Amino acid sequence: MVIVASRQPFGLVYDPEVKAHLRAIERKYHSLIRATIEEQLRFEPEKETRNRKPLQRPLALEATWELRCGPDNRFRVLYAVSHARREVQVLAVGIKERDRLRVGREEIKL
Repeated sequence: MVIVASRQPFGLVYDPEVKAHLRAIERKYHSLIRATIEEQLRFEPEKETRNRKPLQRPLALEATWELRCGPDNRFRVLYAVSHARREVQVLAVGIKERDRLRVGREEIKL
């Protein structure tokens, strides 16, 4: 008999600004973005994958990780992980267009 240790999930905490960020993204993508966040960040949010990468330098939003999702990976979810509280803080959701990242009405320097 094999006993599998249950992994303790991370809580997801959304910055209040994320609602405003989502307004800048077509509504038809909201459930896709939400499902991807749930699926990718609940367990092992700091495990680097093809679509999940540590940021080279923290952004002004204090995000340290980036999750790519959506058609052509055009959406970016910027987040930070708190091990002490065992939670993932979703700080921003934006649209990547070439070398620009638009979060809500602002453009974030990369």
